[in-house]
Amino acid sequence: MTLTAQPTTTTSFDLGPATALACRACGHRMDLAAEFACPQCFGPLEIAYDFGTVTREDIERGPRSIWRYRSLLPVPTTVESHPNMDPGCTRLLRADRLGAELGIRNLWVKDDTGNPTHSFKDRVVAVALAAARELGFTTLACPSTGNLANATAAAAARAGWDSVVLIPASLERAKILMTAVYDTNLLACEGTYDDVNRLATELAFDQEDWAFVNVNVRPYYAEGSKTLGYEVAEQLGWRIPAQTVIPIASGSQLTKVDKAYGELISLGLVDDAEYKVFGAQAAGCSPVSTAFREGTDVVRPQKPDTIARSLAIGNPADGPYVLDAVRRCGGSISDVTDEEVRDGIRLLARTEGVFAETAGGVTVANARKMVESGDLDPDADTVLLITGDGLKTLDAIEHQVGPKATIPATSKAVREALGL
Repeated sequence: MTLTAQPTTTTSFDLGPATALACRACGHRMDLAAEFACPQCFGPLEIAYDFGTVTREDIERGPRSIWRYRSLLPVPTTVESHPNMDPGCTRLLRADRLGAELGIRNLWVKDDTGNPTHSFKDRVVAVALAAARELGFTTLACPSTGNLANATAAAAARAGWDSVVLIPASLERAKILMTAVYDTNLLACEGTYDDVNRLATELAFDQEDWAFVNVNVRPYYAEGSKTLGYEVAEQLGWRIPAQTVIPIASGSQLTKVDKAYGELISLGLVDDAEYKVFGAQAAGCSPVSTAFREGTDVVRPQKPDTIARSLAIGNPADGPYVLDAVRRCGGSISDVTDEEVRDGIRLLARTEGVFAETAGGVTVANARKMVESGDLDPDADTVLLITGDGLKTLDAIEHQVGPKATIPATSKAVREALGL
């Protein structure tokens, strides 16, 4: 049985350096196509490459977007000629004030809130759309916990494509509105994200011209997360940080950042140095953290119950591969309570002027926990990935912050309120 939802019979595609699909479980290789599961063992497929020669100078001459790394991605050579969101090249901030609070002496924040729809999902959707166009699809679709919904709807609108977006009905109001404004076919479904994801998988076989970015074109989509790793290394002067803390939803982001670091080393674009990746989850949805803590390879599904809805995937597809990556490099995975998530959001905003959504609060709070437990080296160069904007999850902190006082519009009242 071949799991495929390919709308054409074309077998020759312009997908840059991508040469094949390879099973992550058994190693079986197959031609590039819109497939996501191995026909031999049903394991997940990923992209295999022949990169050839890639230099720093080639990359640095590229555009100020993820397309500067086009020679490392499964996208057509003509990708820049089509209307797209041009995500990437977001800022990497030296975070000394946050570092002082956390006890980390050399800390940076990768602030991906600056992407077009204010999350890292613009990266993965841009790659998925470019591949889907080459593969012959005409409609962009996704199941989403919110950020992906925003990115998919916006990217389709920019490209002139139809789109279909499936979300849990319980999603944050801001994320629903930020998706609906693009006039997508937005459907709110009863149940959890895992229920919505199962529905999307079924539809991917029924609707042959729909490219579900994180289902039938998932191998291409997932490669977009590599650009976070590429950018961090380039922005640090072409070196890989000793420690990177990454939030876990499906787990794909962590595994692909790890993959990016490995590719940079193998291509000679950075020095071969040891590095560690660390995973961050919310306690209310922590299947990967639980497996890590228990020392098992089995990631048991959980029913999500957390304010960090963008990370609320109870059965993460890449969970086992996250465990492999973290254990291989000597990192760790932990989880924090919702109250700690709120504290993390406020701490990052207060110290560095970055307002993160709940996933960012998870990252910051887990970094603090890992320093206290001794898992994070306080003297090593450390990067925290902040992957979404706090304006999307205002409900998480609406009862935590507000005016210091309500006063008459007089200077006397100002002085009294401030104790001057």
